[in-house]
Amino acid sequence: MSQKHKDLFGQVLVALVTPMTSEGEVDWDATEKHLDYVISNGADGVVVTGTTGETSTLTDAEKLQLVKVGKSVSAGRAKIITGGGSNETAHAMQLYKASEAAGADGVMIVTPYYNKPTQAGVLTHFRLIADATDLPVILYDIPGRTGIPIQFETILRAAKHPNIVAIKDAKGDLAQASRVLNETDLLYFSGDDSNVLPHIAIGATGLIGVTANIAPKAYRNLVDATNANDFHKALEVHNALEPLVRAAMTHVPGTVASKYILHGLGHINSPRVRLPLVGPEEAEAARIEADIDKVGIIPGLNFENFRPDRNAAAGGALPKVAGTTR
Repeated sequence: MSQKHKDLFGQVLVALVTPMTSEGEVDWDATEKHLDYVISNGADGVVVTGTTGETSTLTDAEKLQLVKVGKSVSAGRAKIITGGGSNETAHAMQLYKASEAAGADGVMIVTPYYNKPTQAGVLTHFRLIADATDLPVILYDIPGRTGIPIQFETILRAAKHPNIVAIKDAKGDLAQASRVLNETDLLYFSGDDSNVLPHIAIGATGLIGVTANIAPKAYRNLVDATNANDFHKALEVHNALEPLVRAAMTHVPGTVASKYILHGLGHINSPRVRLPLVGPEEAEAARIEADIDKVGIIPGLNFENFRPDRNAAAGGALPKVAGTTR
């Protein structure tokens, strides 16, 4: 794989949360601040409007504005990729064309969810969207949310499209990952925060991570260590991150926990999420905080002043304008 191909997106990508006000409106000032935080601490790219960004409850106008704000804040320091899409092919095509016009550097296409098409339908969805834009495309395989996987044969056929250059794997099938890496030239991004190091160890390009919202510098260090073939150092970072990954990813949806933790660290103004997501209940918050208590030294992070606010996080918000994702 050429270095130019590798440099399309970089290696450390953040699946960005969308900071919101306590009323559930996008907090644009906090969004700019958070974008700068992850980029300044080593992110090569940022996926806005993905699962973690609450794509399902954003309007198309908000999604396009997030691309524009991302491009403005990054100022060439990081790639801005638009995620989310739609389970309606025509809507996804329209949205990605508009995202390209807004300045996106790439698009990430999630497997159609809820309507659960056959693999022929999945492949057609991917191909038509890739045909609709000149941007490089990342496929997003997350069967736990979509209800269907992207089967190996479908990945193999999709990889022949000139615009489809990468895959984000949140499936956790390392055997299939090895086969895809062996039989295609796709860039391979770990989409499972607990498996970032195992994925990279078998040849993955890097990560598109949720916990990287909180600890971008640590993930930068992990990837840099693997690039230097210092897997002992990479394992040290992986182990240091483990309780934080557990806090962010195992008790409530990653978006909810990440906002709860970021707010407790003072990085965002509110932990609010949009309904049907809600903040952690008392028992869930207690488990998140118990895992945070186990976090030791992580580069770029200090939990000594961690002040979680269960009251601020409670419940969810109804925005003034309903989202436009089907």
